[in-house]
Amino acid sequence: MEFRKSCRISAQHPALPGHFPGHPVVPGVVLLEEVLLALEESGVGWALEALPQVKFIEPLFAEQVFIIELSGDDPARLRFRCLREESTIASGILQARAG
Repeated sequence: MEFRKSCRISAQHPALPGHFPGHPVVPGVVLLEEVLLALEESGVGWALEALPQVKFIEPLFAEQVFIIELSGDDPARLRFRCLREESTIASGILQARAG
């Protein structure tokens, strides 16, 4: 299974004003929320159970376009990567269960 989705976090997102005022950085939890939405949109029909591994590598700023990639042979354990241009900004593993 492979799935890709293009995303952008609006500068108006309610989590941004308190997360480094004047130079808003997208909080990791907002990035992970987008990953979970991608899991739902992928059509695998599985729901998140755990995130046993997550690594935030580079910051994401408001209005930057990024790509979410989901991949793996087992829908119960998928890898994800968030990419801005060619740079990985976050990666990890989604552990899921039949939904």
